[in-house]
Amino acid sequence: MKRDKRLPLTETSFYILLALKNPMHGYLAMQEVENLSEGEVRIAPGTMYGALENLSSQGLIDSIDGDDPRRKLYRLTSQGQVLLELELTRLKKLTRIAASHGVRGLS
Repeated sequence: MKRDKRLPLTETSFYILLALKNPMHGYLAMQEVENLSEGEVRIAPGTMYGALENLSSQGLIDSIDGDDPRRKLYRLTSQGQVLLELELTRLKKLTRIAASHGVRGLS
């Protein structure tokens, strides 16, 4: 099976897609990425909105109407969900291969 050319995801894209499984605006998504990554990934506003635009142009997320017309809400698309699952499968395979070669610290 041929791997999707959009893989591997960057760490930032991975966390953004994961965060947007629940629709939210960009600032909240920035906070959620920081929470999901346990503070290891912090995204500046300019970087976040550039990433959102990029993910949107790839069809991985889209914007929807929310309660506040001043804030765009973003959500994961079905295509984004599939790519996120492909990336998780890829990471699991890498972990399994590393464990089979005696790499410690994997759970």
